[in-house]
Amino acid sequence: MKSKILNGLLLLSSLMVYMEWSNQHRIMFQAEAEVLHALLFAPKSVLHPLTLLPLLGQLLLIFTLIQKTPGKGLTYFSIFALGILIVLVFVAGVLRLNLIQTLSTLPFFVVSVLIVIRFRRQKKLQSEAAYESERRD
Repeated sequence: MKSKILNGLLLLSSLMVYMEWSNQHRIMFQAEAEVLHALLFAPKSVLHPLTLLPLLGQLLLIFTLIQKTPGKGLTYFSIFALGILIVLVFVAGVLRLNLIQTLSTLPFFVVSVLIVIRFRRQKKLQSEAAYESERRD
């Protein structure tokens, strides 16, 4: 799979995470809309790493989709920034035995692993190609 497709899937899977707490629940894209609205009208109310880091991660993923070739560093940082919140959602789902919440995080983890595998394969292929070209000379 191409890197842009994987990054698009990563963005989509991050937006579909289901969060539930006390008597409230949201899908991540609903929470993101609320954060963006609050960021415009009451910025101090959303100045917290658990709101800003995932938002930054999603914005960077959108930026990688615009690039000709998605950057490895930006993609990894996006996985990290989004992963902080999604791991917390996963752990909360497991602790509360909330199957929907727990399962909603799995696509993000699967796509993240596929991205890491793809980047490692690319690196391995590039080093093998460099070795072959040096050996020919």
